[in-house]
Amino acid sequence: MIRLTVNGAPREIAAEADTPLLWALRDELGLTGTKFGCGVASCGACTVEVNGEPVRSCQTFVGDLEGAEVTTIEGAQDAAAQAIRAAWVELEVPQCGYCQSGQIMSASALLRETPKPTDDDIDAAMEGNLCRCATYARIRKAIHRASEIMEG
Repeated sequence: MIRLTVNGAPREIAAEADTPLLWALRDELGLTGTKFGCGVASCGACTVEVNGEPVRSCQTFVGDLEGAEVTTIEGAQDAAAQAIRAAWVELEVPQCGYCQSGQIMSASALLRETPKPTDDDIDAAMEGNLCRCATYARIRKAIHRASEIMEG
């Protein structure tokens, strides 16, 4: 049994230590907002936060997470996540939407660390979050907008 905190609640996961966090979240805990994309940590669709840092859950194993704090898209409710969501809607960022959970998780982490990011900051933080609809320009614009929303 692996004990961790998921979206603020203590949870126990009965899985093999080498089970990817992605599958424990989706199959055991029913948190399906985190998506399977590539399975090799290259696309970012499965991005969640572990102890406040964005990680690819498809290559993060539950056996390495004893006592960790995990936040999924369902639990991302802080000011940065709310500003990102508002900007995403305002600027109509998603098309198919498949990558959006991972995009939002990475963008929220960026804004918590760098409240007024430059284009270079955004590009570095979002590198590896692929969008098959190629909405990268809207994503960048929305991150800047979310920064403005947070500023007030």
